[in-house]
Amino acid sequence: MTAGAPSVGFQRLEGGAAAGQRLEGGAAAGQRLDGNSVRIGFTCSKKVGNAVARNRAKRRLKAAVDEVFPGSARPGLDYVVIGRQETVARPYSLLLQDLRTALKRVGGLKSDE
Repeated sequence: MTAGAPSVGFQRLEGGAAAGQRLEGGAAAGQRLDGNSVRIGFTCSKKVGNAVARNRAKRRLKAAVDEVFPGSARPGLDYVVIGRQETVARPYSLLLQDLRTALKRVGGLKSDE
């Protein structure tokens, strides 16, 4: 089974500097035209591990995003959260802290919290 083509929005964020700000620690943000909503994409490469490890990493990241983003993420941006090998075993409290730091570094915090 092959994966489908990435969405146009995801490809735009993959584009580099013209697409938005990138963060080596695993996040990217790009400006959107409608400006009212937050869209979030999750990705994990095979470097993270087998399918079980990749899915676990994405589930953990989704739970962290569900906790952090509603009160902190600036609307009107697309976010891509990237799972790394460390994501699978990292303590959850540190994942939350990492996500808040990533939001700050890409300029995605609401009203400069």
